[in-house]
Amino acid sequence: MATIVLLSPAHQPPEEVLPALGLLLHDVRVMPAEGSALVDAPTGDVVVVDARRDLSQARSLTRLLRTTGVDAPLLAVVTEGGLAAVTAEWGIDDVLLDTAGPAEVEARLRLAQGKLAAATSDEPHEIRSGDLLIDEATYTARVGRRTLELTYKEFELLKFLAQHQGRVFTRAQLLQEVWGYDYFGGTRTVDVHVRRLRAKLGAEHEALIGTVRNVGYRFVPPQQRGSRQTTTTTTPPVELPDDTHSQGVDARSQGVNARAEAPSSLDAVRIDA
Repeated sequence: MATIVLLSPAHQPPEEVLPALGLLLHDVRVMPAEGSALVDAPTGDVVVVDARRDLSQARSLTRLLRTTGVDAPLLAVVTEGGLAAVTAEWGIDDVLLDTAGPAEVEARLRLAQGKLAAATSDEPHEIRSGDLLIDEATYTARVGRRTLELTYKEFELLKFLAQHQGRVFTRAQLLQEVWGYDYFGGTRTVDVHVRRLRAKLGAEHEALIGTVRNVGYRFVPPQQRGSRQTTTTTTPPVELPDDTHSQGVDARSQGVNARAEAPSSLDAVRIDA
């Protein structure tokens, strides 16, 4: 059984958007098809967008989902007439007709998940971001040559954020993803673990975990952080050759002697007198 997040503009039940979903044993969670709702949207195995009525809005939403780092397979439900408007620019993995039967819907959901699993199975078990290296196989994390002494939950939290770089997660979402749905602790647990992680990362790398005020946390790759260092350049003094320096001194001394030898106007008057 898969968890399906259904984004519908009218917040309609899944049976009205795609009747076949009502006949399948999947956990369907309906959310409004709005950009502001994406932050609080639960993480699902598949994301389905209702594109039956407003193709332009659905296209904008699917593109937004891709740019915000949604990793789950993305499908769109369209009418037979709207099928001609779907292009590669939508960024979706597959399309479903609203009249599709349960067998077809189940097959397309299964294929979409299978493609994602095949694509991710070949990925290395290491996550790199700047000096940070997270090794999933050995459950270790390093910053440069320094190994971080992390607890299991600290490691899982750091790994989850690093796997979704740039995406913002609320504290409730992090509790669900890292601690699980059966965890009954408060969101303060997330704040405590983030504070400990930052302390162990050190002052130079604590900014990897960014705080989004009144929302939650996100992983900030080094290339997205503004450089806080300023580079100053100093021009080395120009050294004159010894002969040039001596010539300058001689010239100045000759000028002084010349002024000393030249009679003043007052002396000339006295001589004439």
